[in-house]
Amino acid sequence: MIKKILLGGAIGLVVLIIVAVIVVGLFLGSLVKAGMETVGPKVTQVSIKVDAVNVSLLTGSAGVKGLVIGNPPGYKAPHAISVGTATVGVDPFSVLSDKIVVHSVRVETAEINFEGNLFSGNNLTKIMHNVNAFTKGGGSAPTNTTAKTSPKPAKKIQVDDFLITGARVNFNGATLTLPDVHLLNLGKGSDGITAADLTQQVLEALTAATVKAVAGAASDIGKSAGSVGKDLGKSLGSGASNLTKGLGGLFQKSTK
Repeated sequence: MIKKILLGGAIGLVVLIIVAVIVVGLFLGSLVKAGMETVGPKVTQVSIKVDAVNVSLLTGSAGVKGLVIGNPPGYKAPHAISVGTATVGVDPFSVLSDKIVVHSVRVETAEINFEGNLFSGNNLTKIMHNVNAFTKGGGSAPTNTTAKTSPKPAKKIQVDDFLITGARVNFNGATLTLPDVHLLNLGKGSDGITAADLTQQVLEALTAATVKAVAGAASDIGKSAGSVGKDLGKSLGSGASNLTKGLGGLFQKSTK
């Protein structure tokens, strides 16, 4: 009888733990969503909206739907980047440590609205500059800190595999399919990287790939359509004959 009682109690405890994990996972989704929409704009200086975030602690997986990154002031499109779905695979035990280990991130059906010229005066590089300024400044310091208290250091991150696939770029009425952007071993090592550093590296790679695709399309048009290509190049902020100049290192970075 006692063994049955203990066994029943143990089973009940396991069930309670599983239920608790599921409930916490459901609440974590809303917490992550709120965090993305609160902290994200501080890093990028543009609005960030998310339809839904689902987190499963049992499987170490998470999903993001309807991520929309706004445009900086002065640009016409309602947003710079939108993402249909993103899936994340996490080591669930690392969530309790100082460094969260993310095994994989897969971003699908992203749409990019490219506005401005190729080299610096465009919406993507403006967002990237905002992120760079945030990371160099070490982030925004809390306003109520005193000599006796200090903010808790942010968790570091390691991302083993980050893939952006099936992205499309809209510019001047044309739509391009972007080649896959694939990043490996981000923050690998004992130190890891911050969320802002991760944003910086991913945005740099995405911007470089976008600029390369737009420049390649404009160059192809210039070869096949003569003056039409030149007009398109000018509308992008540079003559078609100058499109390949100055991109050198940027092109190489996007292919790493």
